[in-house]
Amino acid sequence: MDEEKYKNLKLGERGAKLSIIVYILLSCFKLIVAYMTGSAALKADGLNNVTDIIASIAVLIGLRISQRPPDIDHKYGHWKSEAIASLVAAFIMFAVGAEVLIGAFSSLVGENTEPPNVVAGYVAIFAAIIMFAVYYYNKKLAAKIKSKSLMAVAMDNRSDALVSIGAAVGIFGSQFGLPWLDPVTAIIVGLIIVRTAWEIFRDTTHQLTDGFDQEKIDQYEETVQKIDGVKKIKEIKGRLYGNNVVVDIVICVEGTLDINQAHDLATLVEDTLMEKHSVYDVHVHMEPQTDEACDF
Repeated sequence: MDEEKYKNLKLGERGAKLSIIVYILLSCFKLIVAYMTGSAALKADGLNNVTDIIASIAVLIGLRISQRPPDIDHKYGHWKSEAIASLVAAFIMFAVGAEVLIGAFSSLVGENTEPPNVVAGYVAIFAAIIMFAVYYYNKKLAAKIKSKSLMAVAMDNRSDALVSIGAAVGIFGSQFGLPWLDPVTAIIVGLIIVRTAWEIFRDTTHQLTDGFDQEKIDQYEETVQKIDGVKKIKEIKGRLYGNNVVVDIVICVEGTLDINQAHDLATLVEDTLMEKHSVYDVHVHMEPQTDEACDF
């Protein structure tokens, strides 16, 4: 199983690398054109892509470090490295989003009310088409290797394409006597950056503090309860190592089971959760019916 996980991580690097290359090219292109045309919306879109470079690099670094095998002081491996890199990226995205908002508000209340050159709008449309293509590639690859982090990158690709479309609408709209549409669009883009940073921060801190989806716990419990020999589930907990689910479960069994029967039952519980719910690892502890909490 570890070999397959590491292979998928290597495949996932392709999508992260593609996103980084495209974001670097598009952000440079957008920022240069934004400077030449005076478009606050296209500048904000370009800075949004800069944050995407940071996020994609964080995913790539996390994928690389996660491939390291367990060592003397990381007995569980390095699976959480990706989450830590994402947390750093979230703080940087907060800072960039704040800069975009400050610049956009300054442009909105400034004396310059001239609309930007319409070329900026066509650049935004071109960028949206490119990002939609990257989105479909990463989405297909993420589904193939079952990578949550790469799927998150794909969703970010789609959001960036929609942001570019929004920037184009603001730029084209400013050509019809509404010059304020350009900086207003930039403000919306800035808010999107900040919101994305918050969502990454929220999800990452939830994972790092061992938060886990209760619905999944309920599904695991329902599955185990149906296994012959399991009389009662005393306790079940789940946590994440990177994208890998680890389950700790305490089950109540007949006190007359010998060591071999108990071992076989524990193995059956482990295999069932791994096969049916793609759980990475399961720790099973058994207690006999004579235990007070196991009274059944």
